[in-house]
Amino acid sequence: MTRNPYENEIVISWPELHRDSRFLSHELLSKGPWKGIIAVTRGGLIPAALVARELDIRLVDTVCVTSYDAGTAGQAAQVQGDVQVLKGVPGDGEGFLLIDDLVDTGGTARVVRKLIPKAYFATLYAKPAGKEFVDTCVKEFKQNKWIHFPWDIEYRFATPIKDGGRAVGGPD
Repeated sequence: MTRNPYENEIVISWPELHRDSRFLSHELLSKGPWKGIIAVTRGGLIPAALVARELDIRLVDTVCVTSYDAGTAGQAAQVQGDVQVLKGVPGDGEGFLLIDDLVDTGGTARVVRKLIPKAYFATLYAKPAGKEFVDTCVKEFKQNKWIHFPWDIEYRFATPIKDGGRAVGGPD
């Protein structure tokens, strides 16, 4: 069995993500005006849409990259591989916001920064290995935390413990 390099996991809820996106928007408002937003797909799509709404930005584009290997059935993708650019954007990003959900190891951020070096790079969340590549973030997490976003998880009924349910992180 492969050892999980993450000591524990953090689940970001929809309300928390929305609140953090509004906070980020508030921080970005005074740094504009902005020509538009470039979302880093896929994780940056929802935060970018929320920021676009809050700042009334209508021009939204994407830089499409992939770096995580697909997880096995029932398991999250937790192995970062080589970054592949599937779609870039024209120009150097001057006057644009570059939005992503998380900067983790910095692998994706490093590549995207080279593509559009003059964009203002804002993320909701950052870990130490990647923080140097972003201009601003809302929250920082330790490197060994695995972040689950609301679009990656299922909400379902939890059996009460007295009826055979188990505590989170407890024995099966």
